[in-house]
Amino acid sequence: MKIRDTVTVITGGASGLGEATVRMLLEKDALGVLVLDINKERGETLAAELGKRCLFQVTDITDVAAVDSAVAAAVAKFGKVNALVAAAAIPGPAKLIGRKGPMDMAKFDAVMKVNVYGTLHAIRAVVSAMLKNEPDKDGERGVLINVASGAAYEGQVGQVAYSASKAALVGMTMPLARELGVHGVRVVTIAPGAFETPIYDQVPPEVKASLIDVLLFPKRLGKPSEFAMLVEEIIRNPLHNGRTYRFDGGAILPTGA
Repeated sequence: MKIRDTVTVITGGASGLGEATVRMLLEKDALGVLVLDINKERGETLAAELGKRCLFQVTDITDVAAVDSAVAAAVAKFGKVNALVAAAAIPGPAKLIGRKGPMDMAKFDAVMKVNVYGTLHAIRAVVSAMLKNEPDKDGERGVLINVASGAAYEGQVGQVAYSASKAALVGMTMPLARELGVHGVRVVTIAPGAFETPIYDQVPPEVKASLIDVLLFPKRLGKPSEFAMLVEEIIRNPLHNGRTYRFDGGAILPTGA
C-alpha cells in the first residue's frame, strides 16, 4: 500500500512507539491517523500539534464498545481504515511468589485485558471496517501490525504476565493471517527490544546498562523512529505477512532479578 492513501489506527498512539509511528505516517502524507490512548492530555496535545489528519479519541482499549466507537469515528471522518498498529500495552511486573505471597491475580488479569483483549478489540473493529475497502491490484484491503516483545521469547523474572500476553500476540499471528488472507488482509507482528520510550524513564541506570550489554549491535536502546521505519516498510511491502519479526539489535534477554 502507498502510505499517502492510508488511514491507520494506532493504539497507544500518544507516546512512545505509537507516537513515533503517528508522526512518521503524517510526515509521509498519510490520509489520516486515528490515535487511541487513555491519556487525554497527551492525545489532545498531539492532535492539536499535528492537525486535522490526526484524529484523537480518548479510549480504554479494554472496553470493546469504546474501541468500536472510536474506529467508527475514523471511518466517518476519513472514509476508511487500511492499517492497524496495536502498540498499547502495560508491563504489570510481579513474581509468582513475591515478598507478600503469591501473585495477585488481579495484576495478571489487568495485563491480559490491556495487552491481549485490548489488541483483539482493536483487531475486530478494524477488520470489520477493512472488509468494506475496495481491494487494490493485489487484492489487498489492509494490514494489521501487532506489537509483541522479546519477552515473548525470553521473559525475565517478574514478567510472567507480560511475557504471557506478548506470547499470545505471537501465537495469534499465523491463525489470523490464514483466516484473513482470503479477504486481502495481512497480519504481521513486531517483537521489539528495549527502546527509548517513557516506559524506560523510571528504569534504574544499571538495569538499562544490562539491557544494552546484551545487544550485539548497535550498543544502545532503539529509537522510536527506527520502529516507525519498520512499520512503514510493512505497510508498503505486501510480502510481509504471517510473520513475527524480532527487532532488537540481536539481543537475548538476561534472566533479570
